[in-house]
Amino acid sequence: MRGNMAGGDAPQPGGTEHLFGPERRRPSGLALLPRRLLRLPILFYRYTLSAFMGRQCRYLPTCSAYAEEAISRHGAWAGGWMGLSRICRCHPWGDAGFDPVPQCLPAEGRWYRPWAYGFWRRKPDVPPNA
Repeated sequence: MRGNMAGGDAPQPGGTEHLFGPERRRPSGLALLPRRLLRLPILFYRYTLSAFMGRQCRYLPTCSAYAEEAISRHGAWAGGWMGLSRICRCHPWGDAGFDPVPQCLPAEGRWYRPWAYGFWRRKPDVPPNA
């Protein structure tokens, strides 16, 4: 039998407590449907149009990978807006470089203000010692 030596329900290493918190449960069934539906255009782009347009994304991870991860991590509504803002930032006069999906949602983001979920302009530079 595999268990915790101290007893109780302490989080195990490699578990999902850090992603969802102790009070949140993983979405399942119909709750995952919007996320899966938003994945279809991303996959369509990745396997068809991306080959013709050339793989020239200015960011790492690529915009399609960023959108897919944002949707899977933050849901269809917030993650979709994060992905859209990233695609809007990816242009010849925009930034470039490493730009990961944030671990948590912005504090000012609300369902009725979806544009607040995305970073529409260049992110402010953070000093290295901050």
